[in-house]
Amino acid sequence: QVQLVESGGGLVQAGGSLRLSCAASGRTFSRYGMGWFRQAPGKEREFVASITWNAGMTYYADAVKGRFTISRDNAKNTVYLQMNSLKPEDTAQYLCAAPGQPFTVDRRSVGYAYWGQGTQVTVSS
Repeated sequence: QVQLVESGGGLVQAGGSLRLSCAASGRTFSRYGMGWFRQAPGKEREFVASITWNAGMTYYADAVKGRFTISRDNAKNTVYLQMNSLKPEDTAQYLCAAPGQPFTVDRRSVGYAYWGQGTQVTVSS
């Protein structure tokens, strides 16, 4: 049973930073790409960032490129999302996601079989 548990969300002023973590369990973490998505009230879930199983490649939504950094520590079964220069429009619930197949990574939510419960990020102006 794959489990994903996010942490690190909170309230921050515009221009501030937060670091989200997602701890994974239930299978060999190092064989799977990972992704971060976000969903604001009344809006569709949107891709934020993804990373390959060996951290060789990372992908970002245009809205966060240059401000957010995705990384992973396979020894700790954890993926991170460092968020800098936060803006009010970054306010959303942030969800960690894992695909069902190994050695894949995707920008689409349909590419992911497992989801965490989410962590709320609120950026005040």
